[in-house]
Amino acid sequence: MSTQPGQLKPSEIGKRNKLKKEKPYVYGKIMKFAEKVKKGESIAILQFQYDYTCNFNCQHCDITRLRDNKKKKRFFTISDVKELSRQADEMGLAQIVITGGEPLIFPDFDEIVKAIDPQKFWIVSDTNGWFLDGKRARHLKSIGVDKIQLSLDSLSATEHDKFRGKPGSHERAIRAIDAALNAGLNLIIQTVVTKQRIRSQEFIDFLKFGKRKGIGIFVTYAKPVGAWEGNFACLVDKNDMDYLRELEKKYNVFTHLTPAYGLNLGCISVKRMVSITKYGDVMPCPYIHVSLGNFFQEPLKEIIQRGLKIKYFGKHVDTCLIAEDRKFINDIVVKKIYGKSLPVPYSEVFTSEDFIK
Repeated sequence: MSTQPGQLKPSEIGKRNKLKKEKPYVYGKIMKFAEKVKKGESIAILQFQYDYTCNFNCQHCDITRLRDNKKKKRFFTISDVKELSRQADEMGLAQIVITGGEPLIFPDFDEIVKAIDPQKFWIVSDTNGWFLDGKRARHLKSIGVDKIQLSLDSLSATEHDKFRGKPGSHERAIRAIDAALNAGLNLIIQTVVTKQRIRSQEFIDFLKFGKRKGIGIFVTYAKPVGAWEGNFACLVDKNDMDYLRELEKKYNVFTHLTPAYGLNLGCISVKRMVSITKYGDVMPCPYIHVSLGNFFQEPLKEIIQRGLKIKYFGKHVDTCLIAEDRKFINDIVVKKIYGKSLPVPYSEVFTSEDFIK
């Protein structure tokens, strides 16, 4: 892992100053991130899969088999969320993304936010936008949600609705953009990019749309997991990733590999991101379906420390393992994860040779 102290963009400085004013405690934790990285500690965003209930049927859904795990008896309650918040805060972590499923249909969404504690964390919610109108957006802002990550995969209503398996979803997503902005919520658009899409004119037009609206576009590279298990034709290569880096110079587009706030971490699995399933399993990222341990059985800190000892996650890796690294995909994902109940325990996936000596 590497840091680049002081190399903040003007927009990043503005956001930091705003955070210092609105959430000084969270700001204090984030200002210690560079120091934590130097010491080899995780500054993970917790991608929190509280529940898998959803009103869409997306073609690429990555939780298809995660949510069908009938062996798991225990799942998160509001009291568990409070304990997760306590442990994460104790570790100096500062950001939690509520996801699923579709968070805005969770009946206890407000309770989840309260249990996390908006004064202690920067709280983000993923959404497909279906239920995000002006009234709901203002309410989310009032209870302490800071940011919306909205899924949109085409400017074409026909193509987006087909991809998301929900007629009318494009119209609702476009409405949600204005609703979030008008409510004063931070907003980014999340979009899935395949080998077939990345060099298309449609994608350029999509980036131009984001630029006109003043909204950042977060690109999620296609992964051969979930509903796309075995779909290797959709995967990008290093040349495609280099092409996107060039686009970053012209448009407000970025990926999880994009250096930000003075930090260049490469692959952010465990170092800057972990995913926590409904059933308490802690995974390196939303797409590497390996359990590093279970939150209900051992402390979060110990689980993350274990993850950092695995070479793929503890060392600097300048690519996306699960989207581009064909050796990792073949040797780890295909041979050791495909066909098994998910998430697969780390002891069944990694050997002693995979741990940092």
